Amino acid sequence: MAEHLTKESFIEKVFDFEKEKEWKFKGQIPCVIDFYADWCGPCKMVAPVLDELSTEYVGKVVIYKINTEEQQELAGAFGVRSIPSILFVPVDGQPQMATGAMPKEGFQQAFKDIFNVE
Repeated sequence: MAEHLTKESFIEKVFDFEKEKEWKFKGQIPCVIDFYADWCGPCKMVAPVLDELSTEYVGKVVIYKINTEEQQELAGAFGVRSIPSILFVPVDGQPQMATGAMPKEGFQQAFKDIFNVE
């Protein structure tokens, strides 16, 4: 299952945007962060796909979720304007944002292209 992040757990596990100016990912393996809201139809379509992927890619990719209604500061820090917004965070390098619902195959291709994970 995807893990829900608060501002505090985001700072601890992903990136301390309050102290750091340069991006520095804190995780050991790549992660995907789903910025969503409970009322969002496309977000509801993506949720089960991400849960499946979190099981299939256990130990290879971590899946996080951020509720934009509850964590407005985090959404604002990443300039999230539309949801779902999916942030792909490699261990090294800059994160990449994708917007809109993606099919499972789209995530798998992104994992391969961005994370070099199959």
